[in-house]
Amino acid sequence: MKKYLIFFSIVLLFPISIGCSKKDGDTIKIGIAGPMTGDQSKYGVDYKNGANLAVEHWMAKGGVAGKKVELVLEDDQHDPKQAVSVANKLVNSGVAGVVGHFNSSCSIPASRVYQDGGIVLITPSTTNPLFTEQGYWNVFRVCGRDDQQGKVGADFVTGVLKKTKVAVINDKTTYGQGITEVFKKNIGDKARIVYDGSIIQGDKDFKSVLTSVKSANPDVIYFGGMYPEAGLMVKQAREIGLNAIFLGGDGAMDQKLVEIAGPSAEGFYMTFTPDPANIESAKGFLVEYTKKFGEPGPYSIYAYVAADIMMKAINDTGSTDGKTLAEYIRKNSFDGPLGKVEFTKKGDNSNARYVVWSVKDGKFVQVTK
Repeated sequence: MKKYLIFFSIVLLFPISIGCSKKDGDTIKIGIAGPMTGDQSKYGVDYKNGANLAVEHWMAKGGVAGKKVELVLEDDQHDPKQAVSVANKLVNSGVAGVVGHFNSSCSIPASRVYQDGGIVLITPSTTNPLFTEQGYWNVFRVCGRDDQQGKVGADFVTGVLKKTKVAVINDKTTYGQGITEVFKKNIGDKARIVYDGSIIQGDKDFKSVLTSVKSANPDVIYFGGMYPEAGLMVKQAREIGLNAIFLGGDGAMDQKLVEIAGPSAEGFYMTFTPDPANIESAKGFLVEYTKKFGEPGPYSIYAYVAADIMMKAINDTGSTDGKTLAEYIRKNSFDGPLGKVEFTKKGDNSNARYVVWSVKDGKFVQVTK
């Protein structure tokens, strides 16, 4: 643990630089913003590694618009106020664009800062619809939206599992509240919500809430939140004899959930995008990433794609002007490890899809097509 913290201290003090020149005119800076420390730091590592690999590929081709690239890492600690501070810092540092933030509660307030600063923001992972519904010219997302995955989750409960009693719990974040509302809307009258409550992100003991849930006798517990709380919640549920099926969104999708929950994670369902191992164009990325960094996280490939799109826009336009880059990104399609990515006028990925995954024998496997 001490080595891990020392590593991140070094990273944050000295932003990653690949072949940087001392002259600003010879270097293009791109910000990478996310939870680099704390209980969600695994996502920050995935961001860093994915973007780093994209930069390496561009450097091997001679650079971006003939220049070198510096990745400037900033830690928002998945805190909205810190995210705004990070956004102001990145704008003032002269970045050409930003890949981030991870959490919806961070990306949404930070996006206004980037818009005012004339900076393009491409998020690999922010799924709350509001991110692209604000009318900002500078925002794009490589992932899908919660109004997509919330519906997939609800349809899975009523159409595949054929369950009729559902408990809903959110973590009071922008993401958690948003996705549970979409889920409930799509459940409609096809099932009965027997419990609707919340926990606080960062808490460790959920047994009092789970005891109340148990008394409602649900078939399924839908959790809108992240893997640290999801892992603890399913573990504690089993400890008190609550055996309902757990289902979550993409925030629960990480191997860390299994590490936290242990055997209790078996059968935990979550909505996420299709397995990249089944995408022909992703296979080279997966092999190279695994060789360099170990097993990819859920959003490693999305961070790569976001950084790659940013650098392609800079390279092809020969510009770091935000509106020039945004116009280029909005008008073009991009082929990469995830296949073709193209954006709507609002900045959503028009090719994003969701399926259902589950933990089986300690690993995440795709269970629907």
